Amino acid sequence: MPTRSVRPLRHACLLALFGVLASPAHAAESSAFAALEQAQPKLVQWRRDLHQHPELGEQETRTAKLVADHLRSLGLTVRTGVGKTGVVAVLKGAKPGPRIALRADMDALPVTEQTGLPFASKVKADYRGQPVGVMHACGHDAHVAILMGVAQALVAAKDELPGEVMFVFQPAEEGPPVAGEVFGAALMLKDGIFKDFTPDAVFGLHVWAGLPIGTVGYRSGPLMAAADEWTLVVRGKQTHGSRPWDGVDPITLGAQILLGTQSMIARQVNIAANPVVLTAGQFNSGVRFNIIPDEATLVGTLRTFEPAVREDVIARFRRIAGDYAHASEGHADLHVVNNAPATINQPALAQRVRPSLARAVGEDKVIDVAPVTIAEDFSQFANTVPGFYFFVGSTAKGIDPATAPINHSPQFLLDEQALETGSKAMLQVAWDYLHTP
Repeated sequence: MPTRSVRPLRHACLLALFGVLASPAHAAESSAFAALEQAQPKLVQWRRDLHQHPELGEQETRTAKLVADHLRSLGLTVRTGVGKTGVVAVLKGAKPGPRIALRADMDALPVTEQTGLPFASKVKADYRGQPVGVMHACGHDAHVAILMGVAQALVAAKDELPGEVMFVFQPAEEGPPVAGEVFGAALMLKDGIFKDFTPDAVFGLHVWAGLPIGTVGYRSGPLMAAADEWTLVVRGKQTHGSRPWDGVDPITLGAQILLGTQSMIARQVNIAANPVVLTAGQFNSGVRFNIIPDEATLVGTLRTFEPAVREDVIARFRRIAGDYAHASEGHADLHVVNNAPATINQPALAQRVRPSLARAVGEDKVIDVAPVTIAEDFSQFANTVPGFYFFVGSTAKGIDPATAPINHSPQFLLDEQALETGSKAMLQVAWDYLHTP
């Protein structure tokens, strides 16, 4: 090409680039991210307030009011009481476009805080008949603050925004107050959250102690396990503790069944191909040191990624319980309730979202993560419409994420930079999806 033609071509390219940068869409994006940047101190304030005033699932009345008041202040019409205490609002952009839903969970855990933070929780409550401390030990306080900030940012750019955005603040992600009840995301769906507004995609995030601050965790396909809550009731025959042969000891029988399940997982299930975890979290029985009781109750969780594997493990569990009980002349009844299916990031949607994450935090900060055996009832939404879920690193610099207190620990400590990382990533994901054909 002759040298004289290069300058006009270069000049034309620069003019085209300037046109893109000066376009209304780019100006709107700039205003959205500027609004989010200005809101960052507020995100910290919201998060600390929520952390100091945690509420258990289906009791999030103070949290819901804080959220609803903020959304109303943005000019949005708010629906409350969805799934008992959930809050929902829809932002309608000025231009036609897709529909998306952005979700944050609001509930805290029955955990007594041990962080020593100046805004640490001192809240006490009752959980399934037991007095407990209450703590945002999973980081849902951060999730609420992040989505409140993202809502504020998107509203700031609504005059140039295509499509519609539903903001979903969900109660009871950690499970129902009473085992077996419909709760959380499933209850919001039952209440018709997507009846009149069916999103093309739903997005969620989770702050995660297993990743360093400034990073996000990404995965296409299975990300988190299905969660089943199981209850095993073992019935024996009460007798004096000094004469066990006159009765049937349900404590020993329950222990034998539990150990049998662990052998089953280790020797009968191909956990190399399909990870499985079966854990007992409660073992309750008896009232006195020298009386063998007539009943014991074990409660726990089963985590799987494949429905067929789940059914197989439950069938083996039930068979083991029955065989041990029969051998001891006792009885064992197993009841299993699925609290959440596996969370699976739809591959096409994941492929579409990854560039947005890289744009928000940098390609080197997007970490491909392995599947984890924690669970999330976000999967209820993602089984209804295409969904994508990602992790936001929350462990401070200088602390090894591999040894940091994990989510659900009484010492779980969130670096508040995660609020900025998470809100920028979620805003970028939403913005790009709405603006990309």
